[in-house]
Amino acid sequence: CYAELASSVPTAGSAYTYAFATLGELFAWIIGWDLLLEFGLGLAVVSRSWSSYLANLFGLPQVLFGETAPVNIGAVLIIAVLTVVAVIGIRESARLTNILVVIKLAVCVLIIGVGVFFINAANLTPFVPPAVPVPEGGSVLEQPVVEGVFGLPATAYGIGGMLTAAAVVFFAYTGFEALANLGEETRRPERDMKVGLLGALGVCAVLYVLVSFVLTGMVHYDQIDSGAPLAGAFNSVGLPWVGALISLGAVTGLTSVMMVELVTIGRIGFAMGRDGLLPAPIGTAHPRFGTPHRMTIIGAVVIAAIAATTPISELADMVSIGALSAMIIVAIAVPVLRRTRPELERPFRVPLSPVVPVLAALACFYLMLNLDLLSWVRFAVWLVIGLVVAFGLPWWIYPP
Repeated sequence: CYAELASSVPTAGSAYTYAFATLGELFAWIIGWDLLLEFGLGLAVVSRSWSSYLANLFGLPQVLFGETAPVNIGAVLIIAVLTVVAVIGIRESARLTNILVVIKLAVCVLIIGVGVFFINAANLTPFVPPAVPVPEGGSVLEQPVVEGVFGLPATAYGIGGMLTAAAVVFFAYTGFEALANLGEETRRPERDMKVGLLGALGVCAVLYVLVSFVLTGMVHYDQIDSGAPLAGAFNSVGLPWVGALISLGAVTGLTSVMMVELVTIGRIGFAMGRDGLLPAPIGTAHPRFGTPHRMTIIGAVVIAAIAATTPISELADMVSIGALSAMIIVAIAVPVLRRTRPELERPFRVPLSPVVPVLAALACFYLMLNLDLLSWVRFAVWLVIGLVVAFGLPWWIYPP
């Protein structure tokens, strides 16, 4: 669905712009505000993980760089550095990202190629751990919505746990959405967008599955180090040098992820400011560098404050619920735009539309139901804040 829309409407804003073109201003605002949540909190999550791997690599103090740090200095520092690169220009950002991605892919291949020899079949049996009741005393807010809707008992692991996990880590697959935001800065969007989107998603899916299989084969699922899981796995089998290389690869790989997310935040804010849904100055580019510098800097400051103080576990669910809701809008936009703009040139077309878009929307909604109620409450609060920003702020900060 993204490939069809991005190749047909190559513009900054991705899902936000598609919603504006098909569903109107209100839906566009909601989805734009939603995307800022997705990429902003995603950047916060990854920056904290980056900090943990950096501490693992250089033996830095956990009180400053670890997941238990009161103020995560590492997360703040990397966001500050990447903000400078993002403001200087898209070419510099792209060059840095390309170098980091090559290193990241090499590390993924190293993990798979070496780790496969240390897989213990006992760690993979049973392949899906059986469901177990959640200990009494847990809050109803921490229960997946789907359990409450269907009256199912609160459990961990099992098929239900696997679906909940899929929903929680869904943000790891949202990088292709960042590509869609660069349509205006692509030389041949009608060709490059569909190849980039589908190719990137396909390669990442294969690598993620293989890396996850190797990791859970090396270490029992309940003994995985949540801060630096891959490095910890190789340390546990007596290969600290591989763990060190993985930490280095993770630091560089996560840097590329943060770079893309920061660039995307700037482009989404720029598109919303240009359309009058955010203060007009946000929708202007830097006179020298040509980048959306104001939104990039504002977003970086807010995200750095969040990353400094909020644990990964409290951020991940919010990132995924934002990503999934955005993808529902994109899936709906495909058949709507085909009906309202049948003459629009579409270099790539979703097969079996509207069946595939409808199934995609339903699948995303079902994954959202596997997130806990607290995530839904926080998501609702974020949308209310967005509506206040959109319709409650003084009219003079917006263009006439």
